[in-house]
Amino acid sequence: MTYETRESQVVPQAGQPSGSRGRLRSNKVPEVTVYFWIIKVLCTTVGETAADLLNEKAGLGLTGVSVLMSALLGVVLLVQFRSSAYRPGVYWSAVALISVVGTLISDNLTDNMGVPLEASTTVFAIVLAVVFAVWHRRERTLCIHHIDTTSRESFYWLAVLFTFALGTAAGDLVSERIDLGYWLSAVLFAMAIAAVAIAHFALDLDAVLSFWIAYILTRPLGASIGDYLSQPTSNGGLDLGAVVTSALFLAVILGLVTYLSVTRRDVAEPEHPSGYAA
Repeated sequence: MTYETRESQVVPQAGQPSGSRGRLRSNKVPEVTVYFWIIKVLCTTVGETAADLLNEKAGLGLTGVSVLMSALLGVVLLVQFRSSAYRPGVYWSAVALISVVGTLISDNLTDNMGVPLEASTTVFAIVLAVVFAVWHRRERTLCIHHIDTTSRESFYWLAVLFTFALGTAAGDLVSERIDLGYWLSAVLFAMAIAAVAIAHFALDLDAVLSFWIAYILTRPLGASIGDYLSQPTSNGGLDLGAVVTSALFLAVILGLVTYLSVTRRDVAEPEHPSGYAA
């Protein structure tokens, strides 16, 4: 899903410190191409299977896995923030880890604290809306083409975290209420994403809104695919196991990220100050 939007470029005056609205660095996130959505779904699938693998196979439990993955995420995000430009390996490592952490936030509330999925879904939706509201109030834009200041990057990753948490809770809620099974659930969420794309391209649905709705929906889509591949046949899966599924998807992610690192297909060309396109 690609789109065009516009934003004024703010240049700090001489002798004046660069604020959050000043252009400090190049864009720190990739352009929204077909590669973006493929790797996003793959990272989401790995997030689901890796969380299950560490929780059940490694015996760390939800709490142990949550602490470990949060620490790893913190290290990768530190590298991401310290980078002066978009680095595919660092960026997608952060997405893969944040998909695990977002999943664990929802799972901890449901399994450890007994919070109903209806409540957690509602809370995550409200928190995400607040993040977007504060982001827009501070930056006057939610555009992902200019994640080029520390402030915007902070809001971006906070929003990404809660899209994963919301997608996990909402996806679990739908699967429990409708009980379609893994494969049909994946088809349902894929159709929902297709509907958003049609609404954007054919009905002129707002670009920012359509992007973030699709971003949220890729979480339950990837989780359904991961569960379908990894779960035993008695549960409606293909019984590949979490190890094989995680290794398979990680290999594909590594191949695509290496390709993008070499070709820079997901890096925008220098844009005109008055506008930019994905």
